[in-house]
Amino acid sequence: MTSFRFEILHRSTRSQARVGRIETPHGVIDTPSFVAVGTNGTIKGLDNDMVDAIGLQLMFCNTYHLLLQPGAEMVRRAGGLHRFINRKLPIITDSGGFQVFSLAYGSVADELKSRGTKKTDGHVLKINEDGVSFRSYRDGTKILLTPETSVAAQKAFGADIIIPFDELPPYHIGYDQLKSSLERTHRWEQRSLDEHLKNPNQQAMFAVIHGGIDPELRRQSCQFLTKLAFDGFAIGGSVGKNRLEMVEMLQTMMPHLPEEKPHHLLGIGDLDSLHACVPLGIDTFDSSYPTRAARHGLLLTQKGNLKVEKKECAEHFGPIEEGCTCWTCQRFSLAYLHHLFKAHELTAYTLATIHNLHFMVELMRRIRQSIMENKI
Repeated sequence: MTSFRFEILHRSTRSQARVGRIETPHGVIDTPSFVAVGTNGTIKGLDNDMVDAIGLQLMFCNTYHLLLQPGAEMVRRAGGLHRFINRKLPIITDSGGFQVFSLAYGSVADELKSRGTKKTDGHVLKINEDGVSFRSYRDGTKILLTPETSVAAQKAFGADIIIPFDELPPYHIGYDQLKSSLERTHRWEQRSLDEHLKNPNQQAMFAVIHGGIDPELRRQSCQFLTKLAFDGFAIGGSVGKNRLEMVEMLQTMMPHLPEEKPHHLLGIGDLDSLHACVPLGIDTFDSSYPTRAARHGLLLTQKGNLKVEKKECAEHFGPIEEGCTCWTCQRFSLAYLHHLFKAHELTAYTLATIHNLHFMVELMRRIRQSIMENKI
């Protein structure tokens, strides 16, 4: 069985963009690549045979949700996540920290709407050096999530790429608090790596670079984590309140990451951000954007986004986009999708999701080709 390996096939002469190839026990990931989010082990509206057929080489599953239902031990007894969800291609799991700290602090969007930086909904009970204790939103069971228990869960899942436990501080936080959080995250990531290396299990572990939008703290995070035996690097924490802040942060941070290892941008994958970040040397992007857009009737095309419920779609008897080779466009008309959405039929979400994910796969293929031709 193939172990983890990353190879750079071409470096652009115009930017820091590169075309690469990640080898894992469950197959190859061509980079730059879009990573679809299957929170509970499934992309909403699709079965995993269809997801594999679309050609999504890497799928992101959330440890927090799978830990609560069906549970890590249940997945282990089922033969691991690949067998349990019937996926043949690679899987990446997160540590569970993002969801837990979102319960504690809310999202950046919440903060920007002045909803405060500390939530008191009773889910998160305690955050200390050991880890985080919280109550399950499903049944109220008290759970302690630590670097060690997070890694143990991801070992049970058997994902190809796993993530160390980290703290996600809010966007609006003072420098001293941010620095203290960063130092604790580094200690947690060191503990996660130590636990992982006791039984590598042919899994790769990506460090998570933190530091908010502070250039010096981001540099310090790179300096600390790149000295450890991680297989790749993810960019996490608060990446800014808008795309401009994110790009500026990445421009100063990326030179501090080793070029020979893969770079993943956590939670970002909208089209404008993809085009802005590929030239900076980002290799993989995970996001629920295209699937969420599909469920809201927003179809991705090369001419821009198309709102399926618009009146002009009602009599469009051709495919969503001429020349599209997706399963949906090969079989159904835009007019039919318009009808399904207006009728609130569940099939609408499935057909739209297939199209949008196919669009992302083809977009990344074109981006790789453009990098090979030094156009990006």
